[in-house]
Amino acid sequence: MTLKELYEQGSAILAEAGIAEAGLDAWYLLEFVTKISRAMYYVHAGDAVCEEKQIRYQELVQKRAGYIPLQHLTGEQEFMGLPFFVDSHVLIPRQDTENLVECACGLLQDHMSVLDLCTGSGCILLSMEHFAREKKLQGFAGAGADVSKEALAVAEKNGDRLETDVTWIESDLFEKIEGKFDLIVSNPPYIRTSEIPKLQREVKDHDPMLALDGKDDGLYFYRRIIRESVAYIRPGGHLLFEIGFDQGAQVSALMREAGYSSVMVKKDLAGLDRVVSGVYQM
Repeated sequence: MTLKELYEQGSAILAEAGIAEAGLDAWYLLEFVTKISRAMYYVHAGDAVCEEKQIRYQELVQKRAGYIPLQHLTGEQEFMGLPFFVDSHVLIPRQDTENLVECACGLLQDHMSVLDLCTGSGCILLSMEHFAREKKLQGFAGAGADVSKEALAVAEKNGDRLETDVTWIESDLFEKIEGKFDLIVSNPPYIRTSEIPKLQREVKDHDPMLALDGKDDGLYFYRRIIRESVAYIRPGGHLLFEIGFDQGAQVSALMREAGYSSVMVKKDLAGLDRVVSGVYQM
């Protein structure tokens, strides 16, 4: 088959399977297998594809037609302009979370210690460390914690790929954390248990349940982190969360009750509540 025929076959299979962006996903898989750029494709669309690559492409298309996420097939997702390795043990980094990173990076100064709870792929902490290096900030000290040993293996791999210098800790939130921090960030599980069956198949069937399930009302981990954080944050330190679109008022109230001031909710580009931040003054 030619490149054009193979791509058209992949697009048709994914469209028939109901994949939302069938043509785009078919292209990404073709690019992944053949290493051909879009520009080169238009020049060489009539070129034959070797049997090995043809079979590999068709295998991946069939897996994508079964709603396995594209990123699990290619093993990579871009986040904050950086390439992150991902697999089924971590949430796929999403653009929504870039709002949290941008807010956190806006607070970074020299000699700050940062803790990222529920770090998953490490994309939040590693993006912050990369930003600190670009801005030539001195003394950045970052730690990422997760209860999942498998997730931490992914985070460590990403840290190695990006040549960063951070610490990874296997910990149930603050369980094994020592010391105090200037900045604590977290994108915790916040989906209500009852809502998980309604999520997209790629999410509910392939993202780790540990990273999704926020218990009955979706606020379980916010309550724990906020309550326990006061023993691990320096006076004047900042606590930042990614939140679900309808959780801004509740998470803000929890933070104020725990002694946080200057509590603010930031909206994303769609106008939805996305980040809650506050300053600890006690």
